[in-house]
Order: sequence, then structure tokens, then C-alpha cells
Amino acid sequence: MRPLTNLIHSAVVAALLLLPMVPLPAHAAASARIKDIADIEGVRENVLVGYGLIVGLAGTGDSVNAIPFTRQSLANMLERLGVNAKDVMAQIKTKNIAAVMVTAKLPSLARQGSRIDVSVSSLGDSKSLEGGMLLATPLVAADGQTYAVAQGAVVVGGFMATGKDGSTITKNHTTVARIAEGATVERETGFELSQLGNTLRFVLRQPDFTTATRLKDSINASFKEPLATADDNARVSVVIPTRYQNQLAAIIQKIENLMVEPASEARVIIDEKTGTIVMGENVRIAPVAISHANLTIKVTEEKKISQPLSFNVAGQTVVTDKSTVERIDDDPNRGKFEILDTGASLSDLVSGLNTLGVKPRDIISILQNIKAAGALQAELVIL
Repeated sequence: MRPLTNLIHSAVVAALLLLPMVPLPAHAAASARIKDIADIEGVRENVLVGYGLIVGLAGTGDSVNAIPFTRQSLANMLERLGVNAKDVMAQIKTKNIAAVMVTAKLPSLARQGSRIDVSVSSLGDSKSLEGGMLLATPLVAADGQTYAVAQGAVVVGGFMATGKDGSTITKNHTTVARIAEGATVERETGFELSQLGNTLRFVLRQPDFTTATRLKDSINASFKEPLATADDNARVSVVIPTRYQNQLAAIIQKIENLMVEPASEARVIIDEKTGTIVMGENVRIAPVAISHANLTIKVTEEKKISQPLSFNVAGQTVVTDKSTVERIDDDPNRGKFEILDTGASLSDLVSGLNTLGVKPRDIISILQNIKAAGALQAELVIL
């Protein structure tokens, strides 16, 4: 006799198969503001970098023997402040000091006196920057000029605790910190909006001919005249009307808040380390058949009705809009999984596999095999 649990399980499966299938409502593609998908050519950030010292650490700074440049930097700084440190350099301890690299991004239109955020990263073998204070650090650009000076108390997004027995507990990175508005702009980049001339050029962050065309159409419809032209799949040029010649900020504000529906690429992103799978809505699979463990996956061109297996076989069935998914636990050689329409959605496939409790790494293996067979009509990106 069959176990009672198998009988109950089969009855539940039969009940599920008799339920009417209600198609899910179609979701309209999300629209986005132009400012969220494109940048203005010429209006960009500038990278700044600097070398500095953090003081005030509770014995978690750089070691003397391993990192000699920390002690040398401290001695040089003291010399500039009028303290003769050369004679006592050998006695200088650095356990409360850490050498760090300071980085920041300077907006192209930042004005002198404005403040920007900075990131601080340990350069030596410091164990933690928690509680430290960054001393005045000049930040230079690629041209070697100093554009900002950073200083302030650092904020670490983690912690480190040490027990009496010498054991330590660390959460997140304690050797990387931030200082909100920690740098003051001392030199401007010299860029002005007037340098853009009579044409604004919007550069898409994700180049696509369809998106560029839609962006052009949205601008022309808003101004009710053909001002915009799609130069290629990445850039759209907009001729500034005469009435906006002296109001560049106003026309930029109007354009960047227009709504555009970006075209989504058929792409599947797989992170094998975490088992994460992300896919776009346009991903489709061509006719293909795969056998994996106790699953048989088949995609056919013929539309037909899938019949459930006999109740004398223990298993699990999931019915979706386009597919019937079955896992046969008693006999790994039996089972059926069918997508009943050519060009079926890959999201239906993964949804069915997830419902059956298939592990993410097995799903990743199945997707890789489908791509290798040339049946995955999308780009497969493995991180």
C-alpha cells in the first residue's frame, strides 16, 4: 500500500491542476526621467586624490617597523609646524596614527567654498580608523593642481572589539571611512554652462538606439518643434531655441524632467558566489530540451495541453501560464517539464523551478546549458 502522505500529496496535485489559470496582468514598462538615464556632455565630475594622516586612534594605527613612511610623514609634518622631530624620530611611535589615501569627486560646477564628501582608506597595516581625525590633506586632480582640502573626524561603518584573551570581533570594514562634507573646494574647474554653446548633447548611460530615439521624440513633443536629433545610439543633440539662449539652466531643467521609457535589453545576470539571478522582461528561450538530475526540461513549438502523470507516481506539479513543471522523486528517469509555446518566457521557467524548490545553483547550471545550446535569446553575464 502507498503511504498516506503520498495519497494526500497526489490529491493536492490533482486539485491544483483543476484550478483555472488566471493570466497575470501585463505590467507597463517603467518610465524614467531623462536626468536618470542620461548625462549632459561636458558636465561631469572630476576625481581628486590625496595622501594624509589620521591621528587619535586607540592603538589601532600603523606599526613602526612594517610601515616606516607613516613615521616619516609625521616627522615632516611636525617640521613644517616648527617642531624639531629629526632628533627624536627613532622614538616616535605610530600606534595612534595611520597613513591614508583620501579620495573625492569634484562636480564640474562646484564653486569655491562649497563642501564635498570624501572617502578615507588605510594605506598601511592599521587595524581600525574608528575615532580618528584626518589632518588637513590637499586633494589634487590629474593636472597636479590642488582643488580642495580635506579635514575632519572620520566615520567608520563597522567596529572591532578585542577580548582579554586576545580574540577580536570585526564587523564590516574598519579600515575605510567617510567624512560627510569633509573637504572644502579651494579652486574651481573653470567650467561654465555657456561653454556648451547653442547645442546640448545628452549622453545615454546605457547606449541603445531605441532609447535614443524615444528620448529625441520626447523632447520634440515637449517643445513642439524638431529641436532634438539622435546622433547615434548614445548621444542626442538638442538645439537651444532663441528664447532660451540666456536661460540654459531653465531649458536643462525642463528637458531632464521629461519622462522616457528606456528600452530594456534581454540580459541575464548570474552571481555564482551568492546564487543570485537577475533577468530582464524580454528574455526568451527557443525550442530546447535539457535533462538535469530528476528534471526533464523541454521547450516545443507545438501548442498543446499537458496531461498530468498518473497518481501512482509520487511527485510535484506546478502549472503556470505557459508551462507545466513536474519533479518525479521516486524515479529520476521519469518526469516531464514542458513550455507549451515557442519563444517562452525564461521568467516562467525560473519561477516554476523555484516553486519546485530547485536550488539556485542548479538553476544557474540549467541556464548556462540553455545558453550553450544557443537557445537562450539573451546575453548571459556571469559575475
